[in-house]
Amino acid sequence: MAITGRVPPLLLLGLVAVLLRPDASTVWLWLLAVLALVGLDVLLAPSVGTVSVERLPVGRVRAGHETASTVSVENTGRRRASLLVRDAWQPSAGASGNRHRVRVSPGDRVLLATPLHPSRRGDLAALGVTVRSLGPLGLAARQRTLPAPGGVRVIPPFESRKHLPSRLARLRDLDGRSAVRVRGQGTEFDSLREYVRGDDVRSIDWRASARNRTVVVRTWQPERDRRVVIVLDTSRVSAGRVEDVPRLDSAMEAALLLTTLAARAGDRVDVVAGDRRVRTRLRLAGARDATSRLEDAMATLHPEIAEADWTALAGAVQSFGRQRALVCLLTPLEPSAVEEGLLPVLPVLVAHHRVVLASVRDPELERMAGARHGLDEVYAAAAAEQTLARRRATADLLETLGVDVIDVPSDALPPALADHYLALKARGLL
Repeated sequence: MAITGRVPPLLLLGLVAVLLRPDASTVWLWLLAVLALVGLDVLLAPSVGTVSVERLPVGRVRAGHETASTVSVENTGRRRASLLVRDAWQPSAGASGNRHRVRVSPGDRVLLATPLHPSRRGDLAALGVTVRSLGPLGLAARQRTLPAPGGVRVIPPFESRKHLPSRLARLRDLDGRSAVRVRGQGTEFDSLREYVRGDDVRSIDWRASARNRTVVVRTWQPERDRRVVIVLDTSRVSAGRVEDVPRLDSAMEAALLLTTLAARAGDRVDVVAGDRRVRTRLRLAGARDATSRLEDAMATLHPEIAEADWTALAGAVQSFGRQRALVCLLTPLEPSAVEEGLLPVLPVLVAHHRVVLASVRDPELERMAGARHGLDEVYAAAAAEQTLARRRATADLLETLGVDVIDVPSDALPPALADHYLALKARGLL
């Protein structure tokens, strides 16, 4: 049972009776009268048992985008019901306007939509539907929370897809679908054509030219069906925030852009995610919905407060096959974590694959290092300079071992990794 906002004013109305007849019995009589009206209203209210609710599927939505949860409410009783329906969700679902006041005739059904604006990734669950059946006086209601299971899967926002059209245009140039043909080490032969001024003389096919009256050159296109392995670090270092964005979320944006681009290029993409154990292992080779599958897998990935077991992650990479691949390690360039966990397994990876480490750099370090107006800022600048020096030393060490290092701010990481992939492809280094 629940009372409505009409009961307190009704109790206050009893002050008039007390002023007219100032006696304790007047107070008790008024209280009893109000209680009697509330009890009568509850008895006359339609039973909540005659109300059935059903939740329609929501599907999935990107974090930060809006969707709606729809609940079907049906009155199976014989009386018209005045209902107050609350569709409850966990707070991160961002449910708003989830209280609905409706009147449902016997045998009728109404659809109630609750706007959702989820703020975090994952599977968000509905907590149930609370139904209040109001009495004819509007003083009280019968109340019950009815089960209405359901949920919504919140996938990464993939804001980096805005960089996709320009990268696809460059890919078409490299892939020979436009007028541009490139020649490079490790590229595949495409066709023969007549020599024009400006062509590389190294591309002249002398045997074919001897059989023709004109000089003939070879055209080339980038190799296809290469392998790209993306490794997402979900350990404690990925939980840090840079400009209020978790490092893991920035890495996911870069992984999604690279996966979409590589799949369009005809390359095979595999994904590994983990920390002290492997959380996700995906083989996306040849999948038309490679990006969609990766988004679903990323939806439930969250940083773990544990160190990364790079031996296990490297073993997962090797389990995809011994064929040479571009291995993209999406992990923060934290000197202690890299030196203690990653460095011991790098020689094995570099010996068989082309390895790239992509990290998010915190611009706040540069700002702190440049601010020296007071004593506190001088100490902070010294600490920032020391941190930057250690990061540079770690990056130099990785490059000495044969690892390409990309250390840029969060918003620049996805396009930087995509550009590096295209550059390697153009040079035939995949």
